[in-house]
Amino acid sequence: MESKAVAKYMRTSPLKMRRVIDLIKGKNVEDALNVLHFSPKRSAKFIEKTLRSAVANFFEAYEGKKITADDLYIKKVWVDEGPMLRRFRPMSMGRVGRIRRRTSHLTIVVEDKKQ
Repeated sequence: MESKAVAKYMRTSPLKMRRVIDLIKGKNVEDALNVLHFSPKRSAKFIEKTLRSAVANFFEAYEGKKITADDLYIKKVWVDEGPMLRRFRPMSMGRVGRIRRRTSHLTIVVEDKKQ
């Protein structure tokens, strides 16, 4: 039994999100939430919110089962690159500098250990 949550168009770069994701891959949900809650990174808040959503989706889908949050673990988690917002800024000698504001799509899959 598994459940997933997807968060799209988050205004943080995928590279920065992957740093935080590597800390929680394959961990128990309870341990992962502790790591994310006390992480100083900005993207940890986005990941924590999506992980809580995946757990809520799991409990909603398998309502009759006797499963607690301790029995869940993170099966898969990945970040894809979203569309880039391109902005321009004046630079020296009349040139233009391009600013790329990257976005991310985060997917978290949660599964039961007992399976």
